[in-house]
Amino acid sequence: MGTPSPLLHPRYWPSWLAIGLLRLIAALPYPLIMGIGHGVGVLLYVFALRRRQIAGINLQLCMPALDDKQRSALVRTHFIALGKGLVEVPMAWWWPQARLEKRLLQVEGLEHLPAPDDTRGTIFLTAHFSSLELSGRYLGARCPSYAMYRPNENPVLERLIQRFRGRHLLGIIARNDARGMIQALKKGGRVWFAPDQNYAHKGKVFADFMGVPAATHTATSRFARSSGARVIPFVLFRIAGGYRLRIEAPLADFPGDDPQQDAERINALFASWVRTAPEQYNWIHRRFKTRPDGGPPPYPARRPKHR
Repeated sequence: MGTPSPLLHPRYWPSWLAIGLLRLIAALPYPLIMGIGHGVGVLLYVFALRRRQIAGINLQLCMPALDDKQRSALVRTHFIALGKGLVEVPMAWWWPQARLEKRLLQVEGLEHLPAPDDTRGTIFLTAHFSSLELSGRYLGARCPSYAMYRPNENPVLERLIQRFRGRHLLGIIARNDARGMIQALKKGGRVWFAPDQNYAHKGKVFADFMGVPAATHTATSRFARSSGARVIPFVLFRIAGGYRLRIEAPLADFPGDDPQQDAERINALFASWVRTAPEQYNWIHRRFKTRPDGGPPPYPARRPKHR
């Protein structure tokens, strides 16, 4: 008998159970899937106290005009959007394209996509909205692309992410594989990239994001400059009964001479999307963890792990 796969070790059984549940959810009617997502979001809101605090702090920083009641209501609807985003993952992985297309109710900007015979590389620039997994599937159906992503620490999830994203995209590129990204772009590839998270390493600038200085990766500028790729923004919004895909015109005169100005420009673009659907943006991420003065982040400290 052969050696059993390490992914079948009992420590991974909960992961397999969760995947099985997601697979069952994918077979349900769309309204019921969204209803389950709503319920999951409410549970997350109730039990994920620290993430709820992080979302509230981010909204207090980025939307100071909201009063306490408005901010609390937005945090709750945000968690509901997160729950719906979770149950959209099995849709992105297992739904046939024809079924997905029935839920794409609005598409804007198809004229901005490169022609099939266009040999210039393209960075599809996006941000962490709750329908991110679906957005890649919808974009890939219209313009075959690679995805740049952060590898998952759970080997079961990592195996499935590679399998299912690879099935519907040209491939995936680890976010620390800058060389692979640039090589794909130089060969005329199209890669979707979401650089809107806190970046504490070399190559960052502090660029305004909704009135707050945010440690921002300058990789978009560097990738575009090194490869000669165009940058086309795109985003998927969840609307009543389905989704709206927006593809915007390629960024003109990008990259510029100043990475700081490029970062400010990208953050301003993301902020405009956030104002369109604020509950769907990823507010539970510690976007302002790294501060310009080196001071402590505005978020509650993690509880120490008991040994």
